Amino acid sequence: MKPVLSVITIVYNNARDIERTMLSVLNQTYDGIEYIVVDGASNDGTLEIIKRYEKRMAKLISEKDKGIYDAMNKGLALATGDYVIFMNSGDEFYASDTVAKVFATAQDADIYYGETEMVNDERQSLGQRRHQAPDKFNWRSFKYGMSVSHQAIYIRRTLTEPYDPQYQLSADIDWIIRAAKKAKKIIKVDGYVAKYLVGGMSKAKHKQSLLERFDIMKRHYGLIPTLLNHTVIAYNLGWYWMKNKRTND
Repeated sequence: MKPVLSVITIVYNNARDIERTMLSVLNQTYDGIEYIVVDGASNDGTLEIIKRYEKRMAKLISEKDKGIYDAMNKGLALATGDYVIFMNSGDEFYASDTVAKVFATAQDADIYYGETEMVNDERQSLGQRRHQAPDKFNWRSFKYGMSVSHQAIYIRRTLTEPYDPQYQLSADIDWIIRAAKKAKKIIKVDGYVAKYLVGGMSKAKHKQSLLERFDIMKRHYGLIPTLLNHTVIAYNLGWYWMKNKRTND
């Protein structure tokens, strides 16, 4: 039997982008998708757009939440698929056959992952992320930064745990590392699998995001290795900026 993928979209007041994200999910050629949308009680017309497609979704909830990861935990609790992925408002699957391509790569992996294309508000391509997806991925792969984006990783649902509420901006890094520690078979999918809309809260509150990331890495990799790794992170960031005049995080 083909695996069922739970795709979770969280959104709050993003009428501009929500339909594009939803259609990238609903128009997948793969038919084993459970689509869950968690809306934070939007009041800008977002919910009205979502409800146009309600009959094609598995679950929809619209209520106030305590932040992005509280909303994501709500979606995770509703998921029943074999695998789970978050495709939040503004982001997209790379193409209509992306999910089919992912599961055709190999059978019965614990994690599938691929590359992410960055796009701006005008949906213009900014190219590949600065952190390229490694050929081999495990829980140590984030020691120099988040080398696989949240939108480009499919995780067996039984390996996932709730997001840690102590982190407001970077809990996804901790969430992926914890799942990867349990994974036995991790498969890379060739090419792009997602489009990521640049921006969001982690950009708006960059310092807090960086502090959270440091704490997460310290917990998983140790203080001294994390300090040493951050010298490499800083060098790589500086060199990339000199060449490209942007970070493409």
